[in-house]
Amino acid sequence: MRVISHLILCCIVIVTLNGCFFSDKEDQRWEIEPKGSTSFALSRDGRFALLYSQQEQLLLWDLKEEKQLATLGEQDAQASSVSHIRISDNGRFAITATQTNFAVWDLTISQADGLWSISDGLIRDVDIASTGEQVLLGLSNGKAIFIDLVTGRRIEFLAHQEKVNTVALSPNGRYAITGGNDYKAYFWDTRSGQALHVFEHPQRVNRVAFQRDGKLAFSSDGGNDAYVWDIKTGNKQAELSSFSRQLIFSTARFSDDGAMLITGTPSGRVQVWDTSTGDELNRWDVEPLKDTRPPRAVVYDAAFDSEQRIISASSAGIAQAWKL
Repeated sequence: MRVISHLILCCIVIVTLNGCFFSDKEDQRWEIEPKGSTSFALSRDGRFALLYSQQEQLLLWDLKEEKQLATLGEQDAQASSVSHIRISDNGRFAITATQTNFAVWDLTISQADGLWSISDGLIRDVDIASTGEQVLLGLSNGKAIFIDLVTGRRIEFLAHQEKVNTVALSPNGRYAITGGNDYKAYFWDTRSGQALHVFEHPQRVNRVAFQRDGKLAFSSDGGNDAYVWDIKTGNKQAELSSFSRQLIFSTARFSDDGAMLITGTPSGRVQVWDTSTGDELNRWDVEPLKDTRPPRAVVYDAAFDSEQRIISASSAGIAQAWKL
């Protein structure tokens, strides 16, 4: 009994100390849309933010200068709600999408390069290459579609047997990762459409991400399984380890060197992980949307900035900075 008591006491101390190592104190805050947003994206360096709200439509912000750069307005003539936004790796272009169409924007001049409609499925996720010329779509009909907007070249990746929930495109547009309800994430070549690796999961895959140099990939499912993969070999490098009952992520992004991974959850938690061990390094809870019950906010995006901080963007219409 004494041994058991000591073990229980040790566990309590470990959990308590673990909580003490993490701080919820933010370093900076930008309250961009007080009524909340339906989609919110950050540039890779955490400087620029593009968000959509029913009240203000599409807004472009410079977080470093703490000012609004432009109002991009409505995406289409019907003022459809924008549900997905992704900014290219170099920060110049962005893709925004409703369920049935998508637009590409040149953020340097705050203008759209075009609007395209999708008729054979609902758009569930999007990504864009650094040139602004190649895009990747994940659809409800099980298709992942790669499109070169300049040449018109289109590849339909048909390996998924069910809905494609999440997509990621390499900065040069050459490779893609897609995850779906069929419990699989595929790493594939956008030139040939050939699958290069298959990453198996025990549940539906809901989040994938690329490390910008193409060395690592990330995939997670709707349960408690989240993995970092070695792209060259296709082998698992690490499995994220946490006391949380479920590891369901709404966003994920690697640091530039691939040493760390930042994730956000639908319940408002931001976490940083060691990609070599899968250990949690830090975590914070974002500001919830006002007057919501229960108080919560979805973390739509997160990034590492140049000041050794984490920048988070949530459905509360708020961006927050956290010291690593």
